[in-house]
Amino acid sequence: MSREKLTKIILPEERMPRFWYNVQADMPTPLSPALHPETKQPLGPEDLAPLFPMGLIAQEVSTERFLEIPPEVRELYKLWRPSPLYRAHGLEKALDTQCRIYYKYEGVSPVGSHKLNSALPQVYYNKMEGITRLTTETGAGQWGTALALACKLFGLECMVYMVRVSFDQKPYRRMIMNVYGANCVSSPSTLTESGRQALAKDPDTPGTLAIAISEAVEDAMQRADTHYSLGSVLNHVCVHQSIIGQEVKLQMEMVDDYPDIVIGCCGGGSNFAGIAFPFIPDKLAGKKVRLVGVEPSACPTMTRGVFAYDFGDVAGFTPMLKMCTLGHDFTPAGIHAGGLRYHGESPLVSQLYQDGLIEATSVMQKGVFEAAMLFSRAEGIVPAPESSHAIRVAIDEALKAKEEGIIKSIVLNLSGHGQMDLTAYDNYLSGQMEDYAPTDEEIQASLKTLPTL
Repeated sequence: MSREKLTKIILPEERMPRFWYNVQADMPTPLSPALHPETKQPLGPEDLAPLFPMGLIAQEVSTERFLEIPPEVRELYKLWRPSPLYRAHGLEKALDTQCRIYYKYEGVSPVGSHKLNSALPQVYYNKMEGITRLTTETGAGQWGTALALACKLFGLECMVYMVRVSFDQKPYRRMIMNVYGANCVSSPSTLTESGRQALAKDPDTPGTLAIAISEAVEDAMQRADTHYSLGSVLNHVCVHQSIIGQEVKLQMEMVDDYPDIVIGCCGGGSNFAGIAFPFIPDKLAGKKVRLVGVEPSACPTMTRGVFAYDFGDVAGFTPMLKMCTLGHDFTPAGIHAGGLRYHGESPLVSQLYQDGLIEATSVMQKGVFEAAMLFSRAEGIVPAPESSHAIRVAIDEALKAKEEGIIKSIVLNLSGHGQMDLTAYDNYLSGQMEDYAPTDEEIQASLKTLPTL
């Protein structure tokens, strides 16, 4: 099979992974324990049980290398998996590069993004425990849409708190959630005490994922039939997303290639973890592969944050996690990549970053959309703003390699399409888009609210 001529690399269905990969089995430095928000002591399973089913709690703390995908979940995965890996011949031509650029296209899922990879198992494990209702937060709406569909497929109710700036920018995401039967409200809302407090503090707040998480957790804690579901950050979410990178490795073998660089955008971490983590064992074994997480300059968690214990939400309901953070009170600018507007980074991603096994970089919004426009016109797919961060860096790496006179194999995670994000594209095309980056003073002010141990 010639890698030079092949455009679409399709993995046979029977080769779809039967197990998720758990990077905790191979990490040189074990994770620091999650701490109880009140006692500040290490959490036990009983502390998480009010919010999560035991099946997910077991995955959260597991150090087994491979965790079996339940047959019921695997059958639903077959609705769109294995997802295709494309060789970006059009983009290569537009860049006049000899680098080989590939993109793993998760936008073929029913909801148009990678988020369904974790939504399905999360709802499955909750249903097995008798839970009938789930609450969650969502930034740009991809996660809320995925959980809404997964709940409908398994017969659960779904309540979504959507960050206000994205609720206003992306009304069609809310509409799709409604089509799937979910209730979606703008956050902060008046339905919860944490939402009312956020509005009292700043009636014009654009909202944050940290506020929306507080609302969803508060809602879940008030009902015995309800659990909370998170679309990124936590270990079990990264485990579920590992099916992406596992498929990529098999697909690259089919064309006798191996990446020099693997790239994914970084908000809470599930997107990047999904494509990058399965390459960690190779890197530890001596393979020269770079794993690059790309975050927005407006919310530079790894590149400008600190590695410390912090809450995952504003109200302090969630466990304290040791992670790269800008502080739970940090309010990012209202960029169009709403899924990347989170103050903290996955503890797994954060620890691997501290250990030097992965890299991080940040990019400005207008440059991201410049790359998205080039990709759209070269490949025919309009990418999500979040995914376009990875495209930006893939293009930069290809151009750098061209200047240096070398050829590289570059793989990026195109984690979703942008057909619900056309307001953002219109904003860019009309010249109204602005770049944002917090000042050092803003970041330091937010870091002052980090919890003390």
